[in-house]
Amino acid sequence: MSSDPDSKALGAFLKARRARLSPQECGLPVTDSGRKVAGLRREEVAQLAAISVDYYTRLEQGRVRASASVLATLARALRLDEDQQKYLYDLAGRTDARPRRRRPAQRVRPPMRRLLDQLTRAPAMVLGERLDILAWNAAAAALYTDFAAIPPARRNYLRLLFTHPEIRRMHVDWAHDAREAVAALRMEAAADDPDCARLVGELSLQDTDFRTWWAEHHVNTATYGTKRYRHRLAGDLTLDCDTWAGPDGSGQRLMILTAEPGSPSHDALLILTSWAASQPDAAEEPAG
Repeated sequence: MSSDPDSKALGAFLKARRARLSPQECGLPVTDSGRKVAGLRREEVAQLAAISVDYYTRLEQGRVRASASVLATLARALRLDEDQQKYLYDLAGRTDARPRRRRPAQRVRPPMRRLLDQLTRAPAMVLGERLDILAWNAAAAALYTDFAAIPPARRNYLRLLFTHPEIRRMHVDWAHDAREAVAALRMEAAADDPDCARLVGELSLQDTDFRTWWAEHHVNTATYGTKRYRHRLAGDLTLDCDTWAGPDGSGQRLMILTAEPGSPSHDALLILTSWAASQPDAAEEPAG
């Protein structure tokens, strides 16, 4: 990620955040009934952050660069969660030096691994925290990409949707699918997860759609749906996507893609999985 501050994006983010807060929830008195501004006014944010109104105004206008200490007070004033704080520091080109605890590497549960190994005619993968791709079968690699060629730390379903040109291009309904994935991450985003904060910060800086959808705070718990692909080898595919969560509370989920029997998509998927069966075995590597 670039260390150069994005002053316009920072100003837009600050405006969007203060528009979502009311004086009452911030402990400020409401002195008039004819407020023309949605949410907090600039002077109210400045009051909460203990900075001058002029300084805050110039900050929103991109005419001054905020220090790390000012960013910390703004984060408290605007009640930013961990992901939003990371995003704020990235936009300002500052380093958030607060200590972070490192989480243990994710490992696929053995029962989930065995179930995945038995799925030979349907693309399937195991998703962990933050939608990290922990394991996959040969059919999933044939459908999407060679996951083994992607460094484990970068092997994330949401990241690939936004940054992998081939995967992004093959989704016929990319905007819908990507927005649903953003909502799924928002649903599980933990305030004390620095890896999630880094992922959100990275994608927010790289993609305006992600930044917009993440700021909307939509959440989604859907475990099924239909996806349409335009595959370079198999052609057009309409597949049902079903996701099952592990019963142990680990957050690991098995995602399986299937087609209606007798449909053109089913026939094309059979050809694709038959080809995939002759390829190297599925892989699994720890994700941070």
